[in-house]
Amino acid sequence: MKVETKVYLPADLSRALDQLATRTRRPKSEIVRAAVAAFLSPDGAERTEAAMVRRLDRMNRHMERIEREAQVSAEALAIFIRAWLISTPSVSAEDRSAAHAVGSKRYSVFLETLTRRLTSGPTLADQAFNPQPQPGDEPTASAPDSGS
Repeated sequence: MKVETKVYLPADLSRALDQLATRTRRPKSEIVRAAVAAFLSPDGAERTEAAMVRRLDRMNRHMERIEREAQVSAEALAIFIRAWLISTPSVSAEDRSAAHAVGSKRYSVFLETLTRRLTSGPTLADQAFNPQPQPGDEPTASAPDSGS
């Protein structure tokens, strides 16, 4: 048995209900019934909280991976800069313009290589975090998932 109930909604909420009904091709009464049932459901809040926790956990893992990749990138850059500074001799004043021209050319080649590498093929992060087995390497058993 259905009981008729009148509900007054603010104009913006009414517009949103109309748009949802049009978009989903469902009657407004069905949408309102489902919303009221979800609101009154004793486990509705727990389901919502569980969904939020799952999403936050996924976001947290993603942020941890980004942080780790940033640390590896910064460390790789620091190692490169240190090696470059140690091995690069100083340039005399009369050779600076020629060195600048060569440096500009090398930088252009570097940017082209970087662009090509980022758009096609494995990145340094891929290689660092997912190393490919080398010929002759024995496969190792993966550790059981700890549930984190």
